[in-house]
Amino acid sequence: MMNTLPGFALAALALSACVSAPTTAPAERPLLAKDLGLAGTNVPAIGDAWWQAFGDPQLDTLVAEALQGSPTLAAALARLRGAQAQLSASRALRRPQLAIEGQEQRQRFSEHSTIPPPYGGSTQWIGTVQAKLDWSLDFWGRQAAMVAMARSSAEAARLDAAAARLALSAAVTQAYIDLSRAHALQDLSAAAVTQCASILQLTSTRVRNGLETAAAQRSAEAQLAQARMDRIGADGDLELARHQLMALVGRGAGDDADASLSPPRLRTEAIALPRVLPADLLARRADIQAAQARIDAALAGREAARKAFYPDIDLAAFAGWSAIGLEPMFGAAARTYGAGPAIHLPVFDAGELRAHYAGATASLDAAVADYNHSVIEAVKQAADALTGLRALEGQAAEQRVALDAARERFELAQTRHRNGLDTQLAVLDAETALLQAQARTATLGAELDSRRVALLVAFGGGFDSPASASPQEITP
Repeated sequence: MMNTLPGFALAALALSACVSAPTTAPAERPLLAKDLGLAGTNVPAIGDAWWQAFGDPQLDTLVAEALQGSPTLAAALARLRGAQAQLSASRALRRPQLAIEGQEQRQRFSEHSTIPPPYGGSTQWIGTVQAKLDWSLDFWGRQAAMVAMARSSAEAARLDAAAARLALSAAVTQAYIDLSRAHALQDLSAAAVTQCASILQLTSTRVRNGLETAAAQRSAEAQLAQARMDRIGADGDLELARHQLMALVGRGAGDDADASLSPPRLRTEAIALPRVLPADLLARRADIQAAQARIDAALAGREAARKAFYPDIDLAAFAGWSAIGLEPMFGAAARTYGAGPAIHLPVFDAGELRAHYAGATASLDAAVADYNHSVIEAVKQAADALTGLRALEGQAAEQRVALDAARERFELAQTRHRNGLDTQLAVLDAETALLQAQARTATLGAELDSRRVALLVAFGGGFDSPASASPQEITP
């Protein structure tokens, strides 16, 4: 056998020289960072538990609960386990396969066949018990390409799980910010109701004393009704914010779940983010790296399809017993064994292999197109988030000026009232303006925190970039 195997391999080499894959070339090319204008500097990686920078233990608990019990994340992790199992199965095909087979049949032998009397024309038990060894030598690397494809698919699934984890933690944080805003607006709406009630009471007194008209009283009544309506809306918004947060965490909405939430205590501007698009943006995002891993899987799948045009060389062996009749079945004379190489060379398959290769090339083009779409959307998302954050920071700065002015006006009105230079109604009017400024400030502050989280997600969050982040060249 030692002399046969080299000769067999040489014959396979000679035959393979006549077999070639079609010249089907990929039509798509992955976009590079330089194609997207990513000329900024590399920025430090954001911590994996980035939400802890807000300094709110309740938020930390909620994110942990969401990551523990999310069906979306559980599905992503299940897909990861499936991909890892497929990788193990692909690796197993490169190793020797051992199986034991046995059969025993009652059979009548023909009197006019190859078996002579006394067995010819009789009915006997015929059985075989064998241990079979099959080992694909993977002479051309087809199995290795299939393992590489499974490995890249498993890596893509792992990165999908990382992206799902980031998206879920960001969604919980965004909902928590909405809850914080809802609490602030509810407090301000309650203060506005109290303040409008005071204005109505004072206006009614002035009307009775002939200092105001009935129209002024009606206006005050309308303002109070509007304030009460805003309070009802604020209460509803707070309940909706709680329901959204509980749904993300997985507790379910209800009085008990809502009662367990205390008002958020977030530290604003807690997360420092870069001011320019990072040059390593594509390496920071798990979804982009997952798309890159799928290109790698498609490349390996195309290589496996190309190697299918070459002959398969296997090593096969068997050992066991084979006999007619039950008594001699396991005797020394019934022993049987053998070993040797086997070759399979495609000659004519009606175009099946070419179709598979064309399909693998199309799958590669689809993976590259998906990658290009993902990177374009990622750069746009990051640029939009950065632009939106800058604009909102400018608005928030102006709103702080307006808030300071409203607060100074209120303090001045109080001083003038104490000195008898202004009426109480003027004080209440100044307080109304202050409450409105505080509501706008609270809304802008929450929106600013929300934009910071959105920018963090656009920049890849806590994803640790792999050592190799650039798309590899695709060759025909």
